[in-house]
Amino acid sequence: MKTILLAGLAGLTLTGSAVAQQKWTESTIDTHKIINNPGGQTLGYAPESGVKILTVNGLAFKDLNKNGKLDPYEDWRQPLDRRAKDLASRLSVEEIAGLMLYSSHQSIPARGSGYFAGTYGGKPYSEGETDPTSLTDQQQKFLKDDNLRHVLVTSVQTPEVAARWNNKLQAFCESVGKGIPANNSSDPRHGTVARAEYNAAAGGRISMWPSSLGMAATFDPALVEQFGKIAADEYRALGITTALSPQVDIATEPRWSRFEGTFGESPAISAAMAQAYCNGFQTSSGAKEITGGWGFGSVNAMVKHWPGGGAGEAGRDAHYANGKYAVYPGNNFSQHLIPFIQGAFKLNGKTRMASAVMPYYTISWNQDNKNGENIANNYNKYIINDLLRKKYGYDGVVCTDWNVTGDHKAMDSFLDGKSWGVEKLSPTERHYKILMAGVDQFGGNNDAKPILEAYQIGVKEQGEAAMRTRMEQSAVRLLRNIFQVGLFENPYLNPAETKQTVGKPDYMKAGYDAQLKSVVMLKNKTNALPLTSGKTVYVPKRFVAASRNFLGAETPASTDYPVNIDLVKKYFKVTDNPAEADVALVFIENPKSGIGYDKEDLKNGGNGYVPISLQYGEYTATEARETSLAGGDPMENFTNRSYKGKTTKARNVTDVQLVKETRQQMNGKPVIVSVSVSNPMVFAEFESDANALLTSFGVQDQALLDILSGKAEPSALLPMQMPASMSTVEKQAEDVPFDVQCYRDSEGNTYDFGFGLNWKGVIRDARTARFKKTDRQE
Repeated sequence: MKTILLAGLAGLTLTGSAVAQQKWTESTIDTHKIINNPGGQTLGYAPESGVKILTVNGLAFKDLNKNGKLDPYEDWRQPLDRRAKDLASRLSVEEIAGLMLYSSHQSIPARGSGYFAGTYGGKPYSEGETDPTSLTDQQQKFLKDDNLRHVLVTSVQTPEVAARWNNKLQAFCESVGKGIPANNSSDPRHGTVARAEYNAAAGGRISMWPSSLGMAATFDPALVEQFGKIAADEYRALGITTALSPQVDIATEPRWSRFEGTFGESPAISAAMAQAYCNGFQTSSGAKEITGGWGFGSVNAMVKHWPGGGAGEAGRDAHYANGKYAVYPGNNFSQHLIPFIQGAFKLNGKTRMASAVMPYYTISWNQDNKNGENIANNYNKYIINDLLRKKYGYDGVVCTDWNVTGDHKAMDSFLDGKSWGVEKLSPTERHYKILMAGVDQFGGNNDAKPILEAYQIGVKEQGEAAMRTRMEQSAVRLLRNIFQVGLFENPYLNPAETKQTVGKPDYMKAGYDAQLKSVVMLKNKTNALPLTSGKTVYVPKRFVAASRNFLGAETPASTDYPVNIDLVKKYFKVTDNPAEADVALVFIENPKSGIGYDKEDLKNGGNGYVPISLQYGEYTATEARETSLAGGDPMENFTNRSYKGKTTKARNVTDVQLVKETRQQMNGKPVIVSVSVSNPMVFAEFESDANALLTSFGVQDQALLDILSGKAEPSALLPMQMPASMSTVEKQAEDVPFDVQCYRDSEGNTYDFGFGLNWKGVIRDARTARFKKTDRQE
């Protein structure tokens, strides 16, 4: 095979046989070059990166390591695994350690201070002075010095800014080392802006869809696959090639704060939605396909959280030390694996399985049947190696959740290090234990130093050959995910195409239609809905208490319309006087009572643990466990985390008061209540005060108004049970679905899994027949 080196950078003119041999053509798009290979792959490169183009048999290849010859990993004609193995064998331990890093959250542009901060030439970002598409000092450092190639993107100023930042990022990566491109990722970013108006002819910043719980309420996996395809197209237009989703934990504990991010409590629905989601995100077709369904339209799906995080004791979440334990009083650990082994790992599309997995923070209490270790899933060799790797044959990337190797310093901080069960190990020892468990990557870690130190521990214990083999094993998995989405060939974007793709009208419409299909009607006494045109409505203002988000930022208390009142006026006549209204529309949220931990209780001599309540009013946990099933923390001198006999109430208790006050003000006229739902809730406090009830899961106000006015008919079904009382919540097992006594309303309907109304009454169709409630779905 004859190889001729062409200077792509200098634009070397070819003569003689070289010209006759060349089959490829080159063009310029924005700041980068595009090469078209007839019958082969399209290449993209940045002239300033120093990469040259090799011509072999008339076809073009990128000389990424700049050694003047075509290496197997640079040859797009070779199988993906061969390319990944070849490159892994060429990497230094330092370069492999860089692949194992996953950056902390990167805002584009970086914020001036706080968690998402960064600097440009030593200075904070300044609007009008700093180019928002530039790389920060911190980004350049972790890309070059730490060899990091997996970047987590959060907010972006505009899609075009994201595209141009991506191109600069990829050019920088192309210029150093072996030319490994960046694999940018994102947490879910298709949520709604509630008050935004939907216009069928207009585009938006990105298509807006209901929450995962809302998608589950459609009982329609095909809709979720459609979402995956659209979201993947928008992600790729933003330079994002890995989705840190879907979250497929079965939400068997109704108090869990991450319930909303799941597909509900049904293992069968969660598996079906996981399969559809991954198929949609990962599958390329037509000209975009490279091989096996993978290609330039694909986005790696990182399914989470193995082996399921939905069984936190008493509903507490493992982002906090007070919620580090998942418990299994129903002996139902195996059912939590169903969304993975029957869904994400068993795709009916060409890509076959989700390309990455994220374990959860929790300690799966007493579930390690081999080593008996009660340590976080990220560290547990039985959970990762014996179950995931060996029993279920998973050979994709396993990436820890964020900050699992950090030091634990607080019981109630979201940003605390989450080294649950291994707090006494050093950071280096934690990294080593994770590597030996079979994990490939460290979420939220920009620093290669502890990985390199962990490597040295392994060299002392096992020898250099064994540790080198272990590191290469992870490198192959990580590189495979970069190769299969075409980044080695062309990681560059056309900003003009990005602008046209992200949030285009067709995508906005698909998202809005999904929102309409996700709203559940629970009650419609005497056909109170839909409202006829010309009605005069009263929308009471809602009080929102002061709060802090997980980063500590404060939101002051406010009293305002809970929906876009200008939009309401496009549907109905609006009055602020209940006496003038035909009907009241009350918009509230489900009860919010905190994380199950209170420092004041600790100061007053308690253990700090308090109930998480699913009702608004005061709740005393008289039926809670005397002794918690799990417990223990270096910062505590006890193991019993019981909160029995303690009292709490929702911080938005004023919501239920608003319903009752409105009922009195309306003096017998209809009251329609719409509840934005993130968790199951106890409806007994106010259901009788409502003539009609809607539940929604992260939708725009306009979607609710379309249903209230009859422009759309409700069709969704409950993806979880609604408990009759907190008593039944205390008695249910955290690990078992469908085990609460459900609420029965004044119309005789039971708010059970799969229940929903349309204008004709209770919905019974192919969906309810397919996804039936069973106690065990193994």
